[in-house]
This record gives sequence, C-alpha cells and structure tokens, in this order.
Amino acid sequence: MFDSAILIPSLLNGITTGAVYALIALGLTLIYGVLHIINFAHGAGLMLALYGVYLLKERLGIDPYLALPVMVVGMFLLGYCLQRLVINRASHGKDENILLVTLGLSIIMENAALLAFQSDTRSIETPYTLATVTIGPAMIAVPKLVAFAGALVVSAILVWLIQATDLGRAIRAVAREKQGAKLMGIHVDHVYAISFGIGLACLGAAACFLLPAYYVNPQVGNGFVLVAFTIVVLGGMGSFTGALLGGLLIGVVESLGGLYLGESLGQIGIFGIFILVLLFRPQGLFGARS
Repeated sequence: MFDSAILIPSLLNGITTGAVYALIALGLTLIYGVLHIINFAHGAGLMLALYGVYLLKERLGIDPYLALPVMVVGMFLLGYCLQRLVINRASHGKDENILLVTLGLSIIMENAALLAFQSDTRSIETPYTLATVTIGPAMIAVPKLVAFAGALVVSAILVWLIQATDLGRAIRAVAREKQGAKLMGIHVDHVYAISFGIGLACLGAAACFLLPAYYVNPQVGNGFVLVAFTIVVLGGMGSFTGALLGGLLIGVVESLGGLYLGESLGQIGIFGIFILVLLFRPQGLFGARS
C-alpha cells in the first residue's frame, strides 16, 4: 500500500485530468442525446482543435488560454457547417449512414493532419508549463489546475445553456420528440447543427486547457475518444450529470491504475469498468432504463 504522500497527489492528479475528460465527454453525450448517433469524428475534432491552439501559439504568439474564445467559436462554426452541409446531406435521414459519414470524416481529418504536419509530435512552451502549486502534500502543475477549473466552468455554462435558455429548451424538445418539436415550429435541422457545433465547441475549450501540458499529433484524439466513449457509457448515454461524474471517476481510476500497475497499464482499470458497466448496468450509472 502507498502512504498518503503518494496517494493524495495521485488522487488530485486524477481529478484534474478527469475534469478535462468530462468536458470532452460532454460534447459527445450532447451529440448523442440530440442526434442519437455516436460521433466517430469526435477524436479527430479534438486533434484539429489541438493543432489550432498550437498554430495560434506558434504563428501568432497567442497564449492557449487567451485562444479560448477563438477556438470555441471556430470549432462551433466547423461543427455547425459539417453537420448542416455534410453529415445531414450525406446521411439521407439514416442513422447508419451518419455513423459511416462521421467515420469517413475522422479518416479524412487525420490524414489531412498527417499530410500537413507529418507524424511528428508537437508541443508548446509557456512560462507556466512547468510551474507547480503546493496543495497539502501534493505538488500540482499549474496547467492541470487551470484545466480543472476551466473545464468545470465551461461544463457549468453548458449545463446552464441546456437547462435555462430557449435554445436549451429547443434542444431538449428535439432530443425527446423530433416530430413534436417540428410541429411546434422548431427548426429541427438547425437545432441538430447547433448541437453538433456545441459538441465541437467543447473540444475547442478542452484543447486550450490541454495543450500547455500536453502534445499534439495526428493520432492524439484516438486515446481521448476511447476514454470519452467509456465515460458516456458509464454515466449513461445522454446524461450530463453522468458525463461530469463519470469523467472525474475515470480520471481517478486511471491515475490510481498508473500508480499501482505502472503508467503503461494505467488504463486497464478504465476498460475494466467499461466492461462491468456493459455487463451489469448497460444503461449507465445515471441512465434511465429504456
């Protein structure tokens, strides 16, 4: 067993990482909750957002945190246009077509990034990249603390948007009953595109919080999207509360798994939980039975 001097820093590290996981999963669960599809291009979207933050820093000298409004708006517009002009038209109203289209978009994005940036892993340097803060017996990196706080703030804004605004009520109406929402005068295709855009906007925010202490390459989104899928299933498909709590739980499980089993085996616990949830509670911890 490890003493508190080792265990507490590991727990704090897992919680800070889990908040960013939750933000990525929130975008995925919003898209599923409204469009009722799994977006296979979610990881590739995160990769593009990370490259966007990288280019803003390297070419224009814009700090990743200051790039937050640019990336959120830019990724929202990208998501809106992709859904309205590509996914919606190519799917012809069939869910299986949407899955194939998003998978195709993922392949195109990754190969475009590979063509533009090669397979090199890139990172950025900031004055605070290696800075730390002491919390009890733990030394926590400043970028992780900022990412934790920022992810919680963005998540709270998203929940407020969905629960307390007219747009949120329209999104919830379309998610619950598409035909009824259409009869009430809601532009369903517009709501679909906005929901997809908001899902990608979450990735833009997550990229700004990640890159000061992380890296980017054309395949970087694959690992994150696997974790995000696990969080969505764990919390319950379409459940915002489940995505938030599931993200924090998965972050802690990954951190403790790395502590006890070694960093290379740290994610075994994540997929062990994934299998157990599918076996014994397939609707997720916070999902309703169908």
